This record gives sequence, C-alpha cells and structure tokens, in this order.
Amino acid sequence: MRMFKRTLFVGLAMLLFGCEPVEQAQLSWQEEYKNGLAIERIPTKSTDLKPFGFSDNGAWHGYSLPPKDSTQYWGGFVGPLTMKLYGKWMSKSLMVLRLKKSDGTLFKIDENSYSQNYLPGCLQQKFKAGNLLIKQKLVFADNRTALITIDIENVGKERMNVTPSWEGDILLKDVQLKLADEQQYVALQLKDGSFVQLNFDAKLKNVELDKQQFHTELTSIDVKAGKKVLLTYSQSYFFNSEEAENKKEAIAGYLRYPNDVLANNKERWNGYLQKTITAIDDSAKQKLAVKALQTLISNWRSPAGDLKHNGIFPSAAYHGFYGFWSWDTWKHSVALAKIHPELAKDGIRSMFDYQNEAGMVADCIYFDLKENNWRDTKAPLAAWSVWKVFEATSDTAFVQELYPKVLKYHNWWYIDRDRDKNGICEYGSTDGTLVAAKWESGMDNAVRFDDTKIAKIHDTAWSFNQESVDLNAYLQKEKDYLAKMARLLNKRADAIKLEVQSRELKDKIVKYFWNQEKGYFFDINMDTKKPIETFGPEGWTLLWTKAAGKQQAEEVIQVMLNEKHFNTLVPFPTLDANHVKFNPLRGYWRGPVWLDQAYFGIQALKQYGYNKEAEALSHKLLHNSEGLMQKAPIRENYHPLSGKGLNANHFSWSAAHLLMLLKEK
Repeated sequence: MRMFKRTLFVGLAMLLFGCEPVEQAQLSWQEEYKNGLAIERIPTKSTDLKPFGFSDNGAWHGYSLPPKDSTQYWGGFVGPLTMKLYGKWMSKSLMVLRLKKSDGTLFKIDENSYSQNYLPGCLQQKFKAGNLLIKQKLVFADNRTALITIDIENVGKERMNVTPSWEGDILLKDVQLKLADEQQYVALQLKDGSFVQLNFDAKLKNVELDKQQFHTELTSIDVKAGKKVLLTYSQSYFFNSEEAENKKEAIAGYLRYPNDVLANNKERWNGYLQKTITAIDDSAKQKLAVKALQTLISNWRSPAGDLKHNGIFPSAAYHGFYGFWSWDTWKHSVALAKIHPELAKDGIRSMFDYQNEAGMVADCIYFDLKENNWRDTKAPLAAWSVWKVFEATSDTAFVQELYPKVLKYHNWWYIDRDRDKNGICEYGSTDGTLVAAKWESGMDNAVRFDDTKIAKIHDTAWSFNQESVDLNAYLQKEKDYLAKMARLLNKRADAIKLEVQSRELKDKIVKYFWNQEKGYFFDINMDTKKPIETFGPEGWTLLWTKAAGKQQAEEVIQVMLNEKHFNTLVPFPTLDANHVKFNPLRGYWRGPVWLDQAYFGIQALKQYGYNKEAEALSHKLLHNSEGLMQKAPIRENYHPLSGKGLNANHFSWSAAHLLMLLKEK
C-alpha cells in the first residue's frame, strides 16, 4: 500500500504539473538554491502584505518566516495569509510549537541552535529544546493544503515524556472555532464563510480560542533515548464545506504518508529547477532565475469561485492585484511555457473563459465575476503567448482550442477600436471614459496620453483620437503568429489572408508612425495628423517586432543608447529621462523602469545586431536594480536614476520577463 501511494503521488504530480523524472544526483537542487529570496517578516496587522513570500501548488493561502529576532515566533511559520478577494493575515503565526515536559513546564529553545531556510517549494526550521532536536518542514501537498511535519529526536540518554502543543494569535475579528467529530481536526471560520482547517495525525486533547488567542494540545508521547517521533498536521484553506469534504480522503493520505508528500515536493521542484536553469551558464543569474520562478509560483492561484482555470496574480503582496490580468497573463505564460507548460496553458484559458460575444477579452477577472473589469481590455499579445506555448510543447490540440478565440479577439480590435476604418487602431474603452482607455494601453498615465480625447464608435465602443505605434505593432505581429497557427491547423485560406494583412500593415505603420526629423516612432493625433513627440518605450516596439527598416532601427537605437534619454543607471525608463514631466517617484508610467519594456528594448537591440550593446544594458539592468541580484523581492518597477525598487513586491510580470531575458539567447 505504501509503495502504491508513493507511485500515485509522483504520477499525479507528473501528470498535473508536467514534471519530468529527476535523476537521483539532482535531488540536492532545492538545497542549492535555498534562501535566495528573503521572506522573514511578521505582519503588523491583518492587512499588512509586506511579509508575504511563500505559497505553492495554486493554493489560496501563504506563509513567511519569522525574523531571527522574533524569538516568540520560533517554532511556527508566519501566517496563514488568506487570499480570497484580497489578502488578510489570519494570524501572525497560528501554530507556534510548544513542547511540555511531564511536569507541565516548557522545553526552552536553545537560541544558538535555531536556524531556518526557505528552499524553493519548502520552509524549514531546526532547533534544540533541552535534549530534543526538532526539524520542522512546511510544503504544499495540493492546491488547498499545506502539510507540516515535525521530526522530534531525543538526543539525550533518557526517555522523555513530551506533550506537543501550539500557541497562536488571531488577527481577524469574528473568527469562529468549530471542532470535528473524533477531535482530529479543527476549523477556524472567517467572517466571509471561508475557513482554515487544521487536521492532525493524532487525537486532540485540548483546543481553545479565547480573546484572539488560539491554543491546541495533543495527548503526550514518549520519546525514547536516541529515537525519533514524527508528528504531522495540515493547514488547509477552504472556501466552503464541499471543498473540505472533497479533500477529506486526500488529507488523510497526506497525514498517513507524509514522507511521500515530501518526496513528491522534492521531485516536482527539482523538475521546475532543472528547466529553469537550463541554458543559463552563470550561477548568479541562475539564482535570479530561481527567485523569479519562486515569485511566479507563489502568485499562482488554482480554480476557485468564478475563476475556472489556474492563473497568476500580478502580486499577492498588494491588495489591488488579487485577480488575473490579460496583459500580465500573456507574459506569464510565455515565461512558464518551458517550465510549467500546463500552468502556462491554463493561464491563457482563464482569460478566454470570459471572452464576450463580440470577441473582447476583459482587462482582468476575479474570484467574484461581478468584479471583472469590462471597461477596457489590454494590449494584444495573446497570439504571441499561444504560439510561444506551442513552440515549447508542440501541443497542436492547444493551438486548435485557442486559435478561433484569439482570431476573434484580434478581429474585435478592428471593429471596436478603429474609428476611421483606416486599418490602424486606437486604444479605447467600453464606457467612454478616458481613464479606462488609458488602462487599456497598459501604460495608464503615460505622458503621451496627457492631451488625448475620446470619441464614440458605437454604444459600447469608444476610442482615442490618437493612433498608437505600440498597439499596431502588436497587432501586426499577432497577424504573423495567427498565420503560423492557421498553417499548423491546415487553414490555408486563413493563413494567406493573415500573411497578406501582416505585410500590408507592416508597410503602412513603419511609414505612418515614423518621424524623420526626430528619428523615432511616435503616436499620431488623428485630428491634426501630427506626431505626439514624446519619447517612450512605444517607440522601440516596432524594433522588437522586427518591422522597422534598418536605417529606422539604427536611429531609434541611438536614442535608446543615449544616456540623456534611455541609457540611465537602470536603463529603459518609461519616459525620456530628459523630459520635463519625467518623475519616477510619482509617475507610474512617467519614468520608472518596467521590466517588460526593458525586455522588449533589449530584444529590439538584438533583432538588429546590437548584441554587445544589448548585453551591456542587460548587465546594467540586472546589477543596478536594487536587490535584484541579492535576496530582495522582485519589484513592480525600479527608479532609473537611483535603482530603488518601486511599488509592489513579488511582482509576477517582472519575474516573467527576467526569466525570458535570462533564458533567451
């Protein structure tokens, strides 16, 4: 039976997560990349998301580690953080291990013995308490359950009687304690109806919730001299009782065979790590790639509520990012295509789950579909994403599934975002607001939109009086990818039509948006037909798509390489550093370096043979961005002049583009 369980866990992991068998010699890779990301922090209140750092398997709860000076939390993991509609810490540390002697006094932790590690996919703690050596691990067994194993070894010469107990605080109000039959699990129900469930491999002797303090205790155990005892319990976060009932048998298996769960975790994560560091020959860059992977996996959420497929939050460390965004998703999926192809595919599916009859894809979708943002969509990179997944997987069935949806979305742009029907599109909104139209660009408050106006196409379609170079560059490249899909699927007529459209659009936009006097590509005001002469990353998009002519590219590249414009300490700011409105500290897209635009810029240089310059700017980007090559969280963006990390921590599309940058030659 035990061997069957082992085979079942590993087999399921390989089926669900696309992991390949890992050679025995490679099983130390988790240790090799331990502590590459610092996550030691205690939340000050339930809504303090700075401490977030670790989740896995698409679970909707997460943890951090206690700082070394927070001795009162040693023996416990920080959390759990619950992530339904927005993040709330249920506790600073719900289950802090306390071991009692037979006389009722506590074994005291030897502070000099305490150590803890964050391995990719696993949290560890190790310490001595009297003659007891304790090793504690936390891994995620599935998308709802974290398993905690406690290895207690008696290193003394006499038998000991030990009573395991745990102490914790409750940060949330109105938490209700519910005990189960046979006293082997406890449910702590939150105000919104979701609950944290604790399951144990032994009977509970006592459970109390009093004035925001939580206490649990097991019956005592004997630990013989020189012997070990393994305690196991789980922390699950469920949205309803049906979920808990469906997981009942699985949790019982985890508690019965904890070593199988740990072995599965090791095998799965070594599979991820093998794929992550492949083609990266620099150890420091390998560590950065692993940190980027950890960021993406910790932001992975499994199907729940109205979210029908797996997907990735932009960041679980920021309340406003608790959903799946379309632009972000296309990028996450490209980065994960070779590492976790099933998650990459599911992310794309998640956005098309809510495609409307007209073909539009929502800007973002949430656990509660009433929150979905239909005021705008995002810049079109869906076909790029699907094709990159196909290149990594050779999954023709996936292309066949997505092709009609992506094509419909592509055609939607020319119906609802091309007001003058000249074949060149504009950003816009469904509600006639300028702010939603700016969101649609993905560059919310970019200076190029400061004087833009909006006009009606029909009742649910409005667009700028401004045709944007980046939007149309993306659309032209999407035609190329759609044509590739059509040929793969033997849709010859579609392929020919798309290829012709792509050539025609390419010829049109490289002339239409080009400004000979400035040597740069600019947006065009539809009313005046004049360029909006703001130097921004949109100007090198046509180089990333390889549409620009050689002479055009060389002139744009000279602007990119100029230290007064884009070759700053951290290169590729989202606004010319010489512009009067350049303000990285107050302007979300008015100066900060976003790693997606930096990636497009570096790849643009490579497309035209500027490999040496691309390597130099890549080096500056990686080494001058605060904490990027160290253990600090990956940030949403960075200050181009100081390198300071800005805005959200643990940001997924930054991580995604770092993986692309490090792995693509």
